[in-house]
Amino acid sequence: MEANGSAQRMREKSRVVTLREVAEAAGVSTSTVSRVLDDRVPPSRSATAERVRAVADQLGYRRNTFASSLRRGQTATIGVLVPRLSDTVMALMFEAISRAATRLGYFTVVATTGDDPTDEGEAARTLLARNVDGLIIASSLREDPLPRELREQGVPHALVLRTDGISPSSIGDDEAGGYLATRHLIDLGHTDIAVLSGPLFTSTATGRLAGARRALQEAGITVNPDRLIETTFGIESGEEAGRRLFNSSTPPTAVFAANDNLALGVIAAAHQRSLSVGGDIALVGYNDIPLAHLLPVPLTSVRTPFDQIAATALDLMLEPALVDNPIRRALPTLIPRRSSGTHRTPVGSPH
Repeated sequence: MEANGSAQRMREKSRVVTLREVAEAAGVSTSTVSRVLDDRVPPSRSATAERVRAVADQLGYRRNTFASSLRRGQTATIGVLVPRLSDTVMALMFEAISRAATRLGYFTVVATTGDDPTDEGEAARTLLARNVDGLIIASSLREDPLPRELREQGVPHALVLRTDGISPSSIGDDEAGGYLATRHLIDLGHTDIAVLSGPLFTSTATGRLAGARRALQEAGITVNPDRLIETTFGIESGEEAGRRLFNSSTPPTAVFAANDNLALGVIAAAHQRSLSVGGDIALVGYNDIPLAHLLPVPLTSVRTPFDQIAATALDLMLEPALVDNPIRRALPTLIPRRSSGTHRTPVGSPH
């Protein structure tokens, strides 16, 4: 009898406690439990984290990602689609996704797609054929068919940086960012401001342009259509648009470039015309890539919180049933530097 009781206790002790059991007992999502119990990152001291750890100890939970993945019939692998890794922003986004996935015990595989929906769909099918557990997509266009197909097929997925307005999406608040950038230039005294929007087939470009328009309209500044230039997100496109603006008989005094690569192109165009950035021309970029603060004239930029966006995207992909709002927006931050110059006294104003 005593031997039978001992065997029963051993079986109970050896039973594997799952993340979901801990999550249900603690009243949080499984992804929250996974982050809290990951000993590869500094422990959180929040009340929620303390409760999760206490519940896990009480239930006898022991982390075993590989075994857990096998029991779920999953591979603990996430596919990531980006337009190109030569784009600094997309490389930063992928690295942030990879860091967030590692904390949750997942491995990431990346595929590049350009801006071609056909190539994007083929890359998605290839990754799914390799049994990834879901897809994180940074290549989505506004009218992209892939998210709709994934929804119809019940494939776990989330969009990052860009959104189609329906699928689970973790993005920056692009309208707020465009507003901050343009409002900063207005507050410095500029009224003749050009906006390089990026490609308007992306939600990022349309959002940033909408924010810029709102700031101009609030300030009572008439929006000159010639000052709103649709571009790609590449350096060459920024240089081309900059030459077009600076070769004009009445060049603008300020430029908001909807990403930092565009801003680098504008700097090149200004140099070709012997115009000083931060002096003759005020310039604001977007995303605050690592190079921005290292330039000879450090670039004012709107910082995108890539790590926050990545972590939210994984939550949306892994726990879609627990998400009330499928589109999450992270607030950007304006980082003022020398490229936007100092306060400018408008022509005709008293000194």
